[in-house]
This record gives sequence, structure tokens and C-alpha cells, in this order.
Amino acid sequence: MFAIIVGIVGAYVALRTLVPLGMPLWCKVLVALVIFLLAQNHLLTKLAYGNMFSLELPRAVVIAVNLGFGAIIITAAFYALLDIFMLLRSLVIWQWRPLAPGWSFAALALGIAFSSLGVVNAIRQPAQKDIAFDIEGLPAGFDGYSIVHLTDLHLSRLFQRPFTETLVARVNALDPDIILISGDLIDGYLDARRDDVAPLAALSARDGVYVSPGNHEYYFDYDTWWAVYQDLGMRPLANAHARIERAGGTLVVAGLTDLAATRFGFPAPDIRRALDGAPQNAPVILLNHQPIQARMMAAAGVDLHLSGHTHGGMVVGLASLIAQFNEGFISGHYAVDDMHLYVSNGTALWPGFALRLGVPSELTRITLRARGDTIPRPAEGDAIGG
Repeated sequence: MFAIIVGIVGAYVALRTLVPLGMPLWCKVLVALVIFLLAQNHLLTKLAYGNMFSLELPRAVVIAVNLGFGAIIITAAFYALLDIFMLLRSLVIWQWRPLAPGWSFAALALGIAFSSLGVVNAIRQPAQKDIAFDIEGLPAGFDGYSIVHLTDLHLSRLFQRPFTETLVARVNALDPDIILISGDLIDGYLDARRDDVAPLAALSARDGVYVSPGNHEYYFDYDTWWAVYQDLGMRPLANAHARIERAGGTLVVAGLTDLAATRFGFPAPDIRRALDGAPQNAPVILLNHQPIQARMMAAAGVDLHLSGHTHGGMVVGLASLIAQFNEGFISGHYAVDDMHLYVSNGTALWPGFALRLGVPSELTRITLRARGDTIPRPAEGDAIGG
């Protein structure tokens, strides 16, 4: 269905762009073919590599494909607005009056420009974002506790070893108490990604590095990657928890499997299993890649729920669409009953649609405060920090 939809969009852009141009037929056919291939790049990737989530071509080519695909989508939106305006105007004056060709050329130029800007924003290092949450019953020893939250790294031909090395250096410079990663670290199989993930072994925090799986781990041989994460020094949490002890107090860090797990024969997310044996009165921080189950997690007694998956909507205006598939949780902080839900925009994003316009990626540093300190509880839906 996705291939059909983008195929229609590509055909629309090709017709609107090429019909007015006075160029030889063979040139129009050649340009139309390029537009078709760009529009169908996900299907072609699946046919070539057996998996639409791993485009194993040189980085420059991956960037060019994303720029072209983004230009098609954005230009189609501009063309649609022009066509709607032209139709409405013709109905009002009761006379068909097409717009001057210059409008279409302007729409195409804007589509390419916005796509270029979106790709540049997508592939850069994430901006640092500092936020703080007050936690009910937080032991005194954890007041001021520093967490670095990473999610959706999507290490790939687009986000390679240099990206990982720089990110690791930045994280370590923050000197966090703990590093928590909520899934989608990779796009690709181990043989293709071995060098790109290797720098993650240098991640350092006083209480360690913990990781839960995202849906993309299951697309690329979950068992292999789960073992690799452990070899890299991370402690995997899949329907499991760990206890962090400090000054006589305990903090529970739990992690769930992803909702995609059952499609590949792995256990579904199970919060009861994850918290089995955890101290009753200890605050719980949960790593759960997708935010869609947040209300269930609040009912289970989670205090802070960390997610990603949505990439923040990637482009301003897409949030309302993506919200329909995520129970309204897209980006930033939400108060869900007595639980904090924080949905990160992602440290990077899927290289199949590497476009960010008005929705920056983020490296998130979280500070925990005992409730009653000077930092207030954020209002529902508010994103805090900067």
C-alpha cells in the first residue's frame, strides 16, 4: 500500500513538473524515470537487500536519495495547494483559468530547498536538551541524579562511525550517573554495522549503560544484536529490571520488549514481568521504545516513562497524523496520571526518511528531583528544558 501511495505521489509530481516543459520527449521520460525511482526507493531497497530499512549504499547516495524523496513529497504538497487554489478560483469566477507556469516552478524550487534544509537538519549531531523531573518518593541520595537518555540512533550508512564517536564523546563529557537507551540503535545487520556501533563500547556512566529494544532491533536479527549490545558493555533490559543503590536508597530501572516483538516470535512487552521482584516503594524509571502503552504503564506504578519511536513527527504539521498511531503522544513531556512520560525526538532517525523541519533531534540530559524541590512538575503535554 505504501508503494502504491508514493507511486501515485511521484506520478503526480512528474506530470505537474514535466508536462509544461518544452523539452524533448526522451528527456521527459528520463526525468520521469528518476522521479519514479526516487519515489519507490523503499520498495527498491527491499528488493535489493531483502529489507526496506537498510539502504546499503555510499553515504552520499543515501543523502541524495533522501533529498530527492523529500523533494517529491514536499513539492507534491505545494502542487496540491496550487491546484486547490486554481480550482476554487475557477469556481468563483466560473471560468477555467490556470495559473502561470512560474507558480509551478516556484513550488518545485521550494520543494527542493525545503528538502535540502530538512536533510541537513536530520543528519547533524543532536542538540543537547536539559530537563528535570520531580519524582514522588525519590530517595535523598538520588536527588540531582543525572540521566542521559538516548533513543533512535539508527546507526546506518547515514549515521556512521564518525557520528557515533562524536556522540559518545559528547555524552561522556556530561559525566552522567547513568545512560539509558530506549531502542532502535541500528539499521542493518551486524556485518554491515560492526564498525559503526563499535564506539558505543566507550560510553561511560557511574551506574552503567542500560538498553531496551526498539522495533528495528527485531528487523535485523534480534538475538545477534542483543548479544552485541552486551559485548559493548550495555546491560540489556527486555521485560526485566535492575536496581540502582545509593546512600541506602533504591531506584528501579526497567525495560520492555517492543510491540513488534511478537511478529518475530519474541515475548510481548510485559510490565508485570519486568517489575517482578522489584522493591514495592522504590521509584521506577521505564525504558519503553513506543509511547503508545503509557497509560498502562502509569497504572502499573511507573514514575518516569522514557520513549522515542515517533522522531517527534520529523516535520512541523505531521504531528497530528502521527499522533493517531501513538495515542496522542508525539514529543516532549506529558503528565499521565501520576507518571511522567517523556517522548524524545530521537538522537538521530531512520535513514529511509531523513528529514527534519522544525523538529530537531536531541541528546537528552534528565535531572531527577525529589518532589517538593524548586523545580515544578510540568503541565500535561508541555515540553520543558532547552
